[in-house]
Amino acid sequence: MQIAIAEAKAQFAELIRRAEAGEAIELTRYGRPVARIVAADRPVGRPLIGALEGEFALPDDMFAGDQEISEMFERNATR
Repeated sequence: MQIAIAEAKAQFAELIRRAEAGEAIELTRYGRPVARIVAADRPVGRPLIGALEGEFALPDDMFAGDQEISEMFERNATR
């Protein structure tokens, strides 16, 4: 699709939506192509969730707790 820059200003959001959908938008000045709006390449990487799987081990007593900290929480809960 070709569109004049002056007209593109008024339709910018719609042109971006169309570019995201895969359409190449060519901007023209005085009928000559000067620029294109195209979708950006999105990086394909490993998802964040589970990214550190297998990188470390949690200690067996992780949820055993600390008596002093537990008492501090109990005192604050009653206020």
